[in-house]
Amino acid sequence: MNRNPIWKYLALLLIVAFGAIYAIPNLYQAAPGIQVIGDKTRNIVVDEDVLGRVNRTLSSNDIAVETISLSNGKIKARLKSESDQTKAREVLRDALGRSYPVAITDHQTTPSWLQSLGGAPMYLGLDLRGGVHFLLQVDMAEAEKKASENYLQDIKSMLRKNKLYNEGVAKESPTNYVIRFKESELRDKALVESLTQFRELQATDSERDGKFLLTLSLTEKSTAEIRKAALKKNIEALRNRVDQLGVSEPVIQQQGLDRIVVQLPGVKDPQIAKEILGKTATLEVKLVDEDNAIESSVRGRVPAGSQRYKFRDGRSILLKKRLLYSGDNIIDASAGIDQQGGGQVVHITLDSKGSAINSDVTGKNIGKRMAVVYVEIKNEPKVDSQGKPVLDSQGNEIVVKKRIEEVITAPVIRDQLGKKFQITGVNEPGESQSLALLLRAGSLAAPVYIVEERTVGPSLGAENIEKGFKSVLYGFLAVLFFMVVYYRLFGTVASFALCLNLVIIVAVLSLLQATLTLPGVAGMVLTVGMAVDANVLIFERIREELKAGSTPQLAIHRGYDNAFSTIIDANLTTLIAALVLFNFGTGPIQGFAITLSIGIATSMLTAIFVSRILVNFCYGKRRLDTLAI
Repeated sequence: MNRNPIWKYLALLLIVAFGAIYAIPNLYQAAPGIQVIGDKTRNIVVDEDVLGRVNRTLSSNDIAVETISLSNGKIKARLKSESDQTKAREVLRDALGRSYPVAITDHQTTPSWLQSLGGAPMYLGLDLRGGVHFLLQVDMAEAEKKASENYLQDIKSMLRKNKLYNEGVAKESPTNYVIRFKESELRDKALVESLTQFRELQATDSERDGKFLLTLSLTEKSTAEIRKAALKKNIEALRNRVDQLGVSEPVIQQQGLDRIVVQLPGVKDPQIAKEILGKTATLEVKLVDEDNAIESSVRGRVPAGSQRYKFRDGRSILLKKRLLYSGDNIIDASAGIDQQGGGQVVHITLDSKGSAINSDVTGKNIGKRMAVVYVEIKNEPKVDSQGKPVLDSQGNEIVVKKRIEEVITAPVIRDQLGKKFQITGVNEPGESQSLALLLRAGSLAAPVYIVEERTVGPSLGAENIEKGFKSVLYGFLAVLFFMVVYYRLFGTVASFALCLNLVIIVAVLSLLQATLTLPGVAGMVLTVGMAVDANVLIFERIREELKAGSTPQLAIHRGYDNAFSTIIDANLTTLIAALVLFNFGTGPIQGFAITLSIGIATSMLTAIFVSRILVNFCYGKRRLDTLAI
C-alpha cells in the first residue's frame, strides 16, 4: 500500500541535486573586484588591446591581481583587498578615459564547474551589502512649465502652417492660451484645426472688445498625464545613467506621485552617484540674432523675440528666443577629439524630428550663426547680502532653484546639416565624456532634488546578514527540536523535509538571480514556521486514524490523502495574499512577497511529496503493529 515506485526515488534525487547545485554557490564569499565595460551604441568595444592596457596599468601601480578575464565584452579583475579596489578604479579611469566605464564590483569565487551549470549566488540588497539610498523629489511645476512652453510653440507653428493670421498668442496662465483674431472665420478655422491637432486641449470661442478670441486650455486629465509622463521619463533616464555607472542590481522605482527611490548596492562613493543622478543637463539649439547689436542688449534694451546669453568666458551674445530643438531630440552622444583643432568635441545624433528641423534651419541660414546652449538646473542654498545661508523657522537651509544657461559654441553655418553633427567649445578635461553620458542617457523631463540620502556601510550590512542568518537558524532549530521530540521518527522525517525546503528556496532565489533583502530574510523565517504546518496536519490525521482503529499502514495512507485538500486550501489562500502584496507593494514588500511565494510552493512540495517518500521508505515494506508518532 505505502510503497514507492522507482520514479519517485529518481525524482527525489533530482530535487536534492537541484537544491545542492544552485544553493552551494552562496557559500562562496564574493571577492573585491573591478569591471570595465564598453558601449555598443558608440562602437566602443572592450577587446584584447584594452585588456592589455588594463593589465599594464594595474601592474605599473603595484596593484595585485588574482585573476583577470575578458568575456561578453567585459573585463573582470579579481583583487586582494578593497583598498586595491578603490585604487584600481581611479588609475584605470585616468588611463582609459571615461569612454570606458570602470565600476567597483564583487567577483564571484564560485568554482567554474558550478558556473558552467548556471550556478551563481544571490544578489544582496542595500540593507545587506551596503551602498547608498537616495529619495529624489521631481519638480512637477517645472515639468508643467516645460510642457506649457512646448504647447505654446506648437500652437504658433500650427497657426503659421495653416496661414491663420492673428494678432498674437498670449498665455494667460500655465494652462490657458488665448489667440486673438480680427475675423470670426479665421477663429473658426483655428478652432477646427486645434481640436484636430491638440486632442488633449479644450477649445472655447468668445468675443471681447471687438476681437474674436480662441481659448485653448489644458484639462486636469492632460495635466495629470504630463506629470505621469515626466515621472516615467525621469525613471527611465535615471536607470540609463545608473547603467553607465556599472552598478549591479540597482533599485529605481516610483514612490508616491512625485518621488523616485534610487538604491545602489555596493556603491562606496556616493558623491559620484549624486553628480550623475542629480544633474538636469540638456542642450538647446537657437539661432543667433544677427539683426541687433549685442551692445544695446547689454545696456538693458533687449529686442523683442531675443534674449541675452553669455559664453563660459563671460562674453555676451544675443540669441533668438525660438527653440529649434533640444536634448529631447538627441538619440546618441559620444565624446571625441576634433581632428582639426585637437580639442574635445561631442558627436551628436538626432532623431527624425530633430534631424528634419536641423536640415531645414541650417539649409535656410547658411552663413549665419547657430548657438548651442548648455542648460542645467541646480539646487543651491539661499544666501543673504553677507553671503550667509538663510534658514527657515526650523533651522534648515532654504534651497532655491538656479537655472544655469551657458553658450558652449556659436559657429557659422557652413553647410546644410542633418542627422549628425558635432559640438565644439567643450574645453575642460573630461567634460565631453560627462556631457555625452548625460545626453546619451536622456535628459530629465523635470529637475530632481535629493531630499533624503542614506549610506549603509558594509559593516552594517554584515551585521544585518549575521542577524538574519541567526534568526533563520534559531527558528529552524526550534522547529526541528519540537518536531523530533513530539513526533519522533515522523518528526525526524519532517525535519529532513524542512532542511530540503530551505535549500530549495535558496536554490530558486539564486537561479532567478533575485536580490535578497532583510524583508526577504523575514519571508524565509516565516516560511520555516509555515512549512511545518503541513506535516503537523498530516501527522495529526495519522494519529486520528490510529485512534479510530485503522492499521498503521492504512493510517499512513489515509493521513496523507485526507490532509492533502486541507494543505492545498491553506497554502493557496496564503499564496493569494502574497501575490496581492507583490502586485500592490513596492521594494521591500515585493521582496518579502517573492520569498514567501517561493517558500509556500517549496513547502508543499517537501511536506506532501518528499516526506511521504521518506515515510514510505521507512515503513512501506514492514508489517507494523505500532507507529513512532
